[in-house]
Amino acid sequence: MSEQQGNTREVETFLAEWGPADDPMKSCFQELYNFAADLAETSLTFIGRPGVSYSLRPKHARQSERNLFAIIDVIDDDPAERWLSVCFYGDMISDPDQRGEVIPGGLSGDDGYCFDMYSPDREMVDYLKLRLQEAWLKASA
Repeated sequence: MSEQQGNTREVETFLAEWGPADDPMKSCFQELYNFAADLAETSLTFIGRPGVSYSLRPKHARQSERNLFAIIDVIDDDPAERWLSVCFYGDMISDPDQRGEVIPGGLSGDDGYCFDMYSPDREMVDYLKLRLQEAWLKASA
């Protein structure tokens, strides 16, 4: 089994164990996961730290300086009330609606943007997909 297949299996196991299929935050994460997984030449790393977070990290095949272009975290400090934090390097995306929080030096020492979702928000999911696409394009250059 390849590393990518192993990571996909880990994400699928995590989703299966998350709980009800209709959990709205689960659906938001799953939609972002599916979007990232469908980006061409993208590999996914999944790191589970129960009680802390479950972290999905996409990387474009042409990236050489960084190990990822985004972090899609499920924050697990209260498994009954999970929420999402999606972060990007500051130089890889724009934030035209100013929805993100600037995190100076917060991504491996580089400035970043994090977008937190505490409840389901269709507009935010769509906004994050645009940011994922933007970061993916920068990573591919």
